[in-house]
Amino acid sequence: MSHTNRFFLELSYHGKPFHGWQIQQNAFSVQESIESALSTYFKKTMTIMGSGRTDTGVHASHQVCHFDSDSDFDPEKLIKGLNGILPKSIGIKAIRPVKPDAHARFDALERSYFYRIIFQKNPFMDELAWTLFGKLDLERMNTATQYLIGEQDFEAFSKVQTEVNHFRCHILSARWEQKEEELLFHITANRFLRGMVRTIVGTLIEIGLGKKSPESMREIILSKNRSNAGKAAPAKGLFLNRVIYPREIYID
Repeated sequence: MSHTNRFFLELSYHGKPFHGWQIQQNAFSVQESIESALSTYFKKTMTIMGSGRTDTGVHASHQVCHFDSDSDFDPEKLIKGLNGILPKSIGIKAIRPVKPDAHARFDALERSYFYRIIFQKNPFMDELAWTLFGKLDLERMNTATQYLIGEQDFEAFSKVQTEVNHFRCHILSARWEQKEEELLFHITANRFLRGMVRTIVGTLIEIGLGKKSPESMREIILSKNRSNAGKAAPAKGLFLNRVIYPREIYID
């Protein structure tokens, strides 16, 4: 009798070719690509569960999903095999055995994103950053980020049509960092709502351009009204870059 084992797959992807993470009809998704590659490798239907969904065009330098297998395999050979099957826009980085009840989505303790902004046309960065022509007040933007910290209702920053039980998220950190010719926004929370990071970035940019006050961030959150927040920043500047799990779920 075969025994089924669970594994975490760590990967990265360039979001441009995909219609987001989630499998959907008549659209090319990251999930579908990975399931197809696993099914080809193991010669049977395989399914995965991701740590969360990323929207169309959003990238991931670190995403995690789990899959179950009753076949013995060499992890290094599987990584090489999957990378040979997958499109060049997806790269498998690691495969780690986990406990049978470990769950890529529900066991994630923290998720971190960064958003990249550049200020002049750069052909090497065009698909990986928002090119913004305008002077931003970084101090105002960082003052506004302080209103995001803690557990609050973030409905004002969520896509209107979304299937969630509640809009409460605990934001652990949020800050802007000037790095040579790039401006990076870092944010970490226990969970994120659909479109939340891009809407927060868009709102902070309006504050940085002087269109809103830093204090308005608090009023927007309390309003729970999406129309009070700024326009969502373009998907291409957003990266999922870290998913943290409890140490004890790993078997190694």
